[in-house]
Amino acid sequence: MIQTMNDIVHPGAIVEPDPDFPDAPEGWAKPAAAEIGVTLGIELDEDHWEAVRVIQGCYKDEPAPRLRLVRDALDARFKDKGGFRYLTEIFPSGPITQACLIAGVEPPAGSTSMSFGSVA
Repeated sequence: MIQTMNDIVHPGAIVEPDPDFPDAPEGWAKPAAAEIGVTLGIELDEDHWEAVRVIQGCYKDEPAPRLRLVRDALDARFKDKGGFRYLTEIFPSGPITQACLIAGVEPPAGSTSMSFGSVA
């Protein structure tokens, strides 16, 4: 049985889908995601939540999207604020890795290097 991050953080809890996050994985909940943000040292604002929506959208139709697809989707969504460079400011330890953890999905292959930390 596959466990979601929410199952691990809140075992046995029943989670209703959040209408603000239509592509969220089953069992994902905004309060639990906010707790993950706190553990990562991030105070989540609307731009963080928008990045989470983009990530969840990438995973909607493809359970393991390519790193480039996720990066390009984030870069395009935040183009007017500086794109991926802006995201590295609001997700200091790697926008893709941290946003995926908050979004309740597994970061794409190659987004985290065990020897160097987050690379994307």
